[in-house]
Amino acid sequence: MKNIGNETTFIGSFTSLTIYQYRYKNTKILPLGTKSSKIFFSALTYPYLCNMTTENRIIRRAILPADGEAINQVFEAARGIMVRSGNTHQWQNGYPTLENVRMDIEREGAFVIVDNGLVVGYFAFLPSPEPTYAKIYDGEWVDNNLPYHVVHRIASLPDTHGVFTSIMDFCFARDHNIRIDTHRDNLIMQHNILKHGFTYCGIILLLNGDERLAYQKVKSEK
Repeated sequence: MKNIGNETTFIGSFTSLTIYQYRYKNTKILPLGTKSSKIFFSALTYPYLCNMTTENRIIRRAILPADGEAINQVFEAARGIMVRSGNTHQWQNGYPTLENVRMDIEREGAFVIVDNGLVVGYFAFLPSPEPTYAKIYDGEWVDNNLPYHVVHRIASLPDTHGVFTSIMDFCFARDHNIRIDTHRDNLIMQHNILKHGFTYCGIILLLNGDERLAYQKVKSEK
């Protein structure tokens, strides 16, 4: 174990784990400080880190500049996936950038998905309120009273499987009320969102006036 500023990093191996007796679907939630080898992870706010889908998959906080090049590669790959699937209008003009990542880090909501030491995905997990969700058109939120988290900027490398499920398991282990939005042309994301039990709620407008399809899922608290 070593400390980096106010951040603690643990090094060790999944093979000799005693898994904390809590399971969320197919996710193994590891208590902070569990030893593991071949990988390292860090934690600031959240008390747990997830080992999901693949034997050596972890989700940890993004770090700049260390993760910058890898995150840019993930963003570029995601843009390519969008274009090849017919979604040519989302993520234009270089968005998202490392400046967006920096702002996510400032809000303690920037995360990378790491498979066997390789950054294969990125997402932002941010607390409410989300300014663009203040008004919704042609519908209503499932719940518009409770605090929530929003998931933004989901991106992954091609041929990396189960990333959306890993992200959802991670997020719902931390909040039962999640909102998300996507472009009308992003059929892949719409499929994943609905597959994971979200309800379509209506249309929200980004700060530049562009429309997005908005969804929410509220899990019962146990």
